[in-house]
Amino acid sequence: MPNSTVPQQAKAVIKNAVQDRQTVHSDGTSVSPLIEGVVIQSSTTHEDDRGTLCEIMSPYRPPHPAPLVYVYQFTIRPGKIKGWHSHHLHDDRIFISQGHVKVVLYDNRPDSPTFGCVNELYRTEQDRTIMVIPAHVFHAHENIGATDALFISMPTRPYNHADPDVYRLPIDTDQIPYSFKDRRGW
Repeated sequence: MPNSTVPQQAKAVIKNAVQDRQTVHSDGTSVSPLIEGVVIQSSTTHEDDRGTLCEIMSPYRPPHPAPLVYVYQFTIRPGKIKGWHSHHLHDDRIFISQGHVKVVLYDNRPDSPTFGCVNELYRTEQDRTIMVIPAHVFHAHENIGATDALFISMPTRPYNHADPDVYRLPIDTDQIPYSFKDRRGW
């Protein structure tokens, strides 16, 4: 609409509007550095009239050099969060099979070049990936979808029921510079 038809009071200059900051490069990759050692590898889903097939992990394209030693499945219900936790003796390899989640990572390794860094990443069934999370990196998964989120976990060492390699913090901890409180959009 031409400026001449805009009412005089609507022509006032709006102050304090904040310009968006760049979040991705022109190729779609994030401008934020990924925590050292974190790997996100895409998995192709093949579809035909019978259904789908998705290769989760292949020896021809391993996301991590450790052999496959233990596999389990877990879910997260809509609106729920699993985390904060880290491991000291193994790396996680987690594949998202179904759902929409926000994954938050916190690098707690003092000798890491990304020590203190927080990553907020989104994973969906539309872009299935396997994510490698190194030992000592705290992580939490929040289901932001309307259905259960389904994961396949392939840690680099088997679970030890007598001595679990899981170290937890409460979701609302002040030791990690991140809050899961409701974040309304603009």
